[in-house]
Amino acid sequence: TVSSENIDKEHICCALSGNEAKSKKEWMKQQFKNGLTFKKLNERAKVFIEYIPAEYAFAPIFAPNYMHINCLWVSGRFKGKGHADELLKICIEDAQKLNKDGLVILSTQTKKPFLSDPSFLKYKGFYMADTALPYFELLYLPFYVKSQKPQFLPIAKKGKIKEQGVVIYYSSQCPFTEKYTLIIENTALERNIPFKKIKIESNQQAQNSPSPFTAYSLFINGKFETNEILTEKKFLEILQKYPF
Repeated sequence: TVSSENIDKEHICCALSGNEAKSKKEWMKQQFKNGLTFKKLNERAKVFIEYIPAEYAFAPIFAPNYMHINCLWVSGRFKGKGHADELLKICIEDAQKLNKDGLVILSTQTKKPFLSDPSFLKYKGFYMADTALPYFELLYLPFYVKSQKPQFLPIAKKGKIKEQGVVIYYSSQCPFTEKYTLIIENTALERNIPFKKIKIESNQQAQNSPSPFTAYSLFINGKFETNEILTEKKFLEILQKYPF
């Protein structure tokens, strides 16, 4: 368990060192106050689960008395060894001890980068609670027959904003967003493309996000484009579709 007591000594799997780890750890220190839990394999590896009571989640959702899974990640040579099952089991047990009504997690219709695999979650008993354009699914695992079904807030369902140009919503929940948002900003401004970045720094602000994925969402000319954290090359490929 990574906690406020040991976080400065522990690596956090998705960012092993450097500025990325620092920004993520500072974000985690703030969220520990709201009940954030971070469990990982005792290895230098991307094998972990991160969850928090849904009322404090960085997500535009309505999920009263649920536990929100921010991220469940098992990668590389650690796949296929039951770690995802064990991490999910720990989360379920913690949520039940706190008398939660169930678990809720953001996923997609088909597997997308930086989001949990819907096929695994549905195999483990998760149901689809709600959808948001263009491809997001809100999955939930109810503990009781009468558990209320979670839902996306209306602001996050349409995949549209009013601003033109390139707009990125992001947060330090993912350790790499700051670095790559700056890359996209510089690339856009070099080409005289209007650019705006909005850093989400509280769960209240996240509740008003126009995208379910508040760690990183890129809009172009008012339309949601991707939740994938882009390199300059991938960004330039996407720009070819737009008349800038």
